Amino acid sequence: MRATRILERRGYRVPALQQVCWFGGIALMGVALLSPLDSLGETDLLSAHMAQHLLIADLSAPLLVIGLRSPVYAFLLPRSMFAALSRSRLRPIFKFLRQPWIAAPLWILTLYGWHFAPSYEAALRSPVVHALQHQTFIVASMLVWVSVLEPARRRVPGALWKIAHILGVRFSGMFLGMAFVIVQHPIYEGFYGRRALDHGLSPTSDQQIAGGLMLGIDFMVMMGALIFFFMRSASDADRQEQAVASSPDALAPVRRSEVKLG
Repeated sequence: MRATRILERRGYRVPALQQVCWFGGIALMGVALLSPLDSLGETDLLSAHMAQHLLIADLSAPLLVIGLRSPVYAFLLPRSMFAALSRSRLRPIFKFLRQPWIAAPLWILTLYGWHFAPSYEAALRSPVVHALQHQTFIVASMLVWVSVLEPARRRVPGALWKIAHILGVRFSGMFLGMAFVIVQHPIYEGFYGRRALDHGLSPTSDQQIAGGLMLGIDFMVMMGALIFFFMRSASDADRQEQAVASSPDALAPVRRSEVKLG
Protein backbone atom coordinates (compact mmCIF):
# COMPACT_ATOMS: atom_id res chain seq x y z
CA MET A 1 0.00 0.00 0.00
CA ARG A 2 1.29 3.45 -0.94
CA ALA A 3 0.81 4.93 2.53
CA THR A 4 2.71 2.07 4.19
CA ARG A 5 5.75 2.56 1.98
CA ILE A 6 5.83 6.32 2.54
CA LEU A 7 5.49 5.96 6.30
CA GLU A 8 8.23 3.32 6.44
CA ARG A 9 10.60 5.71 4.66
CA ARG A 10 9.76 8.28 7.35
CA GLY A 11 10.55 5.84 10.13
CA TYR A 12 7.01 4.78 11.09
CA ARG A 13 5.95 1.18 10.71
CA VAL A 14 2.23 0.59 10.40
CA PRO A 15 1.17 -2.06 12.97
CA ALA A 16 0.76 -5.53 11.51
CA LEU A 17 -2.83 -5.85 12.79
CA GLN A 18 -3.79 -2.62 11.06
CA GLN A 19 -2.34 -3.88 7.77
CA VAL A 20 -4.14 -7.23 8.19
CA CYS A 21 -7.44 -5.40 8.71
CA TRP A 22 -6.94 -3.30 5.58
CA PHE A 23 -6.05 -6.18 3.30
CA GLY A 24 -8.70 -8.36 4.95
CA GLY A 25 -11.31 -5.73 4.10
CA ILE A 26 -10.09 -5.60 0.50
CA ALA A 27 -10.15 -9.41 0.30
CA LEU A 28 -13.73 -9.60 1.60
CA MET A 29 -14.73 -6.96 -0.94
CA GLY A 30 -13.15 -9.08 -3.67
CA VAL A 31 -14.96 -12.23 -2.52
CA ALA A 32 -18.26 -10.36 -2.50
CA LEU A 33 -17.91 -8.79 -5.94
CA LEU A 34 -15.78 -11.28 -7.90
CA SER A 35 -16.90 -14.70 -6.63
CA PRO A 36 -19.97 -16.73 -7.73
CA LEU A 37 -21.94 -14.89 -5.03
CA ASP A 38 -22.23 -11.95 -7.42
CA SER A 39 -23.75 -13.87 -10.33
CA LEU A 40 -25.96 -16.06 -8.12
CA GLY A 41 -27.29 -13.04 -6.25
CA GLU A 42 -28.06 -11.17 -9.45
CA THR A 43 -29.99 -14.04 -10.97
CA ASP A 44 -31.15 -16.85 -8.69
CA LEU A 45 -30.62 -16.61 -4.93
CA LEU A 46 -31.60 -13.94 -2.42
CA SER A 47 -29.32 -15.61 0.14
CA ALA A 48 -26.29 -15.15 -2.15
CA HIS A 49 -27.13 -11.49 -2.68
CA MET A 50 -27.58 -11.00 1.06
CA ALA A 51 -24.23 -12.66 1.75
CA GLN A 52 -22.65 -10.25 -0.73
CA HIS A 53 -24.15 -7.23 1.06
CA LEU A 54 -23.04 -8.50 4.46
CA LEU A 55 -19.48 -8.98 3.23
CA ILE A 56 -19.13 -5.49 1.79
CA ALA A 57 -21.09 -3.49 4.38
CA ASP A 58 -21.02 -5.35 7.70
CA LEU A 59 -17.59 -7.00 7.56
CA SER A 60 -15.42 -5.22 5.02
CA ALA A 61 -16.32 -1.63 5.97
CA PRO A 62 -15.14 -1.72 9.63
CA LEU A 63 -11.93 -3.51 8.63
CA LEU A 64 -11.18 -0.80 6.07
CA VAL A 65 -11.78 1.92 8.67
CA ILE A 66 -9.36 0.20 11.06
CA GLY A 67 -6.84 -0.10 8.25
CA LEU A 68 -7.05 3.65 7.59
CA ARG A 69 -6.17 4.59 11.18
CA SER A 70 -3.89 7.60 11.59
CA PRO A 71 -1.47 8.35 10.12
CA VAL A 72 -2.26 6.01 7.19
CA TYR A 73 -5.29 7.90 5.89
CA ALA A 74 -3.23 11.07 5.42
CA PHE A 75 -0.87 9.28 3.00
CA LEU A 76 -3.37 7.12 1.15
CA LEU A 77 -3.82 9.69 -1.63
CA PRO A 78 -1.23 11.90 -3.34
CA ARG A 79 -0.54 15.05 -1.34
CA SER A 80 -2.11 17.38 -3.90
CA MET A 81 -5.33 15.34 -4.00
CA PHE A 82 -5.52 15.05 -0.20
CA ALA A 83 -4.98 18.81 0.18
CA ALA A 84 -7.68 19.55 -2.40
CA LEU A 85 -10.15 17.29 -0.58
CA SER A 86 -9.28 18.93 2.76
CA ARG A 87 -10.10 22.36 1.33
CA SER A 88 -13.22 21.27 -0.54
CA ARG A 89 -16.83 21.41 0.61
CA LEU A 90 -16.76 17.66 1.10
CA ARG A 91 -14.89 18.02 4.39
CA PRO A 92 -17.66 19.84 6.36
CA ILE A 93 -20.22 17.50 4.80
CA PHE A 94 -18.21 14.49 5.96
CA LYS A 95 -17.77 15.96 9.46
CA PHE A 96 -21.54 16.42 9.66
CA LEU A 97 -22.46 12.96 8.36
CA ARG A 98 -20.01 11.09 10.59
CA GLN A 99 -21.68 12.33 13.78
CA PRO A 100 -23.29 9.33 15.53
CA TRP A 101 -26.77 10.89 15.64
CA ILE A 102 -26.57 11.38 11.87
CA ALA A 103 -24.62 8.28 10.81
CA ALA A 104 -26.88 5.76 12.58
CA PRO A 105 -30.22 6.99 11.11
CA LEU A 106 -28.54 7.36 7.71
CA TRP A 107 -27.44 3.72 7.84
CA ILE A 108 -30.92 2.55 8.89
CA LEU A 109 -32.58 4.54 6.10
CA THR A 110 -30.10 3.15 3.59
CA LEU A 111 -30.56 -0.43 4.81
CA TYR A 112 -34.35 -0.41 4.84
CA GLY A 113 -34.73 1.81 1.80
CA TRP A 114 -32.83 -0.62 -0.43
CA HIS A 115 -34.76 -3.63 0.91
CA PHE A 116 -38.19 -2.43 -0.16
CA ALA A 117 -39.19 -4.66 -3.06
CA PRO A 118 -39.30 -1.92 -5.76
CA SER A 119 -35.84 -0.51 -4.98
CA TYR A 120 -34.29 -3.95 -4.36
CA GLU A 121 -35.56 -5.37 -7.63
CA ALA A 122 -34.61 -2.17 -9.50
CA ALA A 123 -31.02 -2.66 -8.34
CA LEU A 124 -31.02 -6.24 -9.63
CA ARG A 125 -32.38 -5.17 -13.01
CA SER A 126 -29.97 -2.26 -13.57
CA PRO A 127 -26.16 -2.50 -13.24
CA VAL A 128 -25.98 1.24 -12.57
CA VAL A 129 -28.55 1.13 -9.77
CA HIS A 130 -26.91 -2.01 -8.40
CA ALA A 131 -23.53 -0.27 -8.24
CA LEU A 132 -25.19 2.69 -6.50
CA GLN A 133 -26.76 0.30 -3.99
CA HIS A 134 -23.40 -1.22 -3.12
CA GLN A 135 -21.69 2.17 -2.87
CA THR A 136 -24.33 3.57 -0.53
CA PHE A 137 -24.10 0.48 1.68
CA ILE A 138 -20.32 0.86 1.94
CA VAL A 139 -20.35 4.62 2.55
CA ALA A 140 -23.18 4.50 5.11
CA SER A 141 -21.54 1.62 6.98
CA MET A 142 -18.14 3.32 7.03
CA LEU A 143 -19.73 6.49 8.43
CA VAL A 144 -21.18 4.44 11.29
CA TRP A 145 -17.79 2.92 12.06
CA VAL A 146 -15.82 6.15 11.65
CA SER A 147 -17.90 7.69 14.43
CA VAL A 148 -16.97 4.93 16.91
CA LEU A 149 -13.51 3.80 15.76
CA GLU A 150 -12.26 7.40 15.30
CA PRO A 151 -9.48 6.63 12.80
CA ALA A 152 -7.97 10.11 13.20
CA ARG A 153 -6.68 8.97 16.62
CA ARG A 154 -3.79 6.54 17.06
CA ARG A 155 -5.71 4.63 19.75
CA VAL A 156 -9.45 3.87 19.72
CA PRO A 157 -11.10 5.64 22.69
CA GLY A 158 -13.46 3.45 24.71
CA ALA A 159 -16.41 5.75 25.46
CA LEU A 160 -19.46 3.83 26.69
CA TRP A 161 -21.89 5.75 24.43
CA LYS A 162 -20.41 3.75 21.56
CA ILE A 163 -21.99 0.58 22.95
CA ALA A 164 -25.48 2.07 22.69
CA HIS A 165 -24.66 3.33 19.20
CA ILE A 166 -23.57 -0.12 18.02
CA LEU A 167 -26.55 -1.79 19.68
CA GLY A 168 -29.00 0.50 17.88
CA VAL A 169 -27.38 0.02 14.50
CA ARG A 170 -27.01 -3.74 14.76
CA PHE A 171 -30.50 -4.32 16.18
CA SER A 172 -31.96 -2.46 13.21
CA GLY A 173 -30.33 -5.01 10.91
CA MET A 174 -31.44 -7.90 13.11
CA PHE A 175 -35.07 -6.75 12.96
CA LEU A 176 -34.89 -6.77 9.17
CA GLY A 177 -33.28 -10.21 9.22
CA MET A 178 -36.03 -11.48 11.51
CA ALA A 179 -38.63 -10.22 9.04
CA PHE A 180 -37.04 -12.32 6.29
CA VAL A 181 -37.20 -15.36 8.58
CA ILE A 182 -40.79 -14.82 9.71
CA VAL A 183 -42.50 -13.78 6.48
CA GLN A 184 -43.84 -16.93 4.81
CA HIS A 185 -44.06 -15.66 1.22
CA PRO A 186 -41.14 -14.61 -1.01
CA ILE A 187 -40.75 -10.83 -0.78
CA TYR A 188 -38.82 -10.52 -4.05
CA GLU A 189 -40.76 -13.10 -6.03
CA GLY A 190 -41.23 -10.52 -8.77
CA PHE A 191 -37.55 -10.85 -9.65
CA TYR A 192 -36.30 -14.23 -8.38
CA GLY A 193 -39.46 -16.16 -9.16
CA ARG A 194 -38.89 -19.83 -8.31
CA ARG A 195 -35.30 -20.09 -9.52
CA ALA A 196 -34.16 -21.11 -6.03
CA LEU A 197 -35.62 -24.54 -6.83
CA ASP A 198 -32.77 -25.05 -9.31
CA HIS A 199 -30.40 -24.98 -6.31
CA GLY A 200 -32.38 -27.33 -4.10
CA LEU A 201 -34.12 -24.59 -2.12
CA SER A 202 -37.64 -23.30 -2.01
CA PRO A 203 -38.01 -19.52 -2.42
CA THR A 204 -39.14 -19.27 1.20
CA SER A 205 -36.17 -21.29 2.46
CA ASP A 206 -33.81 -19.10 0.42
CA GLN A 207 -35.35 -16.02 2.03
CA GLN A 208 -35.06 -17.52 5.51
CA ILE A 209 -31.39 -18.34 4.94
CA ALA A 210 -30.84 -14.70 3.93
CA GLY A 211 -32.52 -13.54 7.13
CA GLY A 212 -30.52 -16.00 9.19
CA LEU A 213 -27.30 -14.68 7.69
CA MET A 214 -28.29 -11.14 8.64
CA LEU A 215 -29.12 -12.18 12.19
CA GLY A 216 -25.92 -14.17 12.60
CA ILE A 217 -23.52 -11.56 11.20
CA ASP A 218 -25.17 -8.68 13.05
CA PHE A 219 -25.06 -10.62 16.33
CA MET A 220 -21.40 -11.54 15.79
CA VAL A 221 -20.37 -7.96 14.97
CA MET A 222 -22.44 -6.58 17.85
CA MET A 223 -20.93 -8.92 20.44
CA GLY A 224 -17.40 -8.33 19.17
CA ALA A 225 -17.89 -4.55 19.36
CA LEU A 226 -19.48 -4.72 22.81
CA ILE A 227 -16.64 -6.80 24.25
CA PHE A 228 -14.03 -4.54 22.70
CA PHE A 229 -15.55 -1.26 23.91
CA PHE A 230 -16.26 -2.58 27.42
CA MET A 231 -12.64 -3.69 27.73
CA ARG A 232 -11.30 -0.50 26.16
CA SER A 233 -13.42 1.66 28.49
CA ALA A 234 -12.05 -0.21 31.51
CA SER A 235 -8.51 0.14 30.16
CA ASP A 236 -8.98 3.88 29.56
CA ALA A 237 -10.27 4.32 33.13
CA ASP A 238 -7.22 2.50 34.51
CA ARG A 239 -4.86 4.60 32.41
CA GLN A 240 -6.57 7.78 33.57
CA GLU A 241 -6.31 6.75 37.23
CA GLN A 242 -2.62 5.96 36.82
CA ALA A 243 -2.01 9.28 35.09
CA VAL A 244 -3.77 11.17 37.90
CA ALA A 245 -1.93 9.21 40.59
CA SER A 246 1.47 9.92 39.03
CA SER A 247 0.81 13.60 38.29
CA PRO A 248 2.77 16.26 40.28
CA ASP A 249 -0.47 17.67 41.72
CA ALA A 250 -1.40 14.27 43.12
CA LEU A 251 2.06 13.79 44.68
CA ALA A 252 2.21 17.29 46.23
CA PRO A 253 0.09 16.49 49.36
CA VAL A 254 2.22 13.41 50.02
CA ARG A 255 5.42 15.44 49.81
CA ARG A 256 4.04 18.14 52.14
CA SER A 257 3.07 15.49 54.72
CA GLU A 258 6.58 14.00 54.50
CA VAL A 259 8.09 17.42 55.15
CA LYS A 260 5.84 17.94 58.21
CA LEU A 261 6.72 14.53 59.59
CA GLY A 262 10.41 15.27 59.10
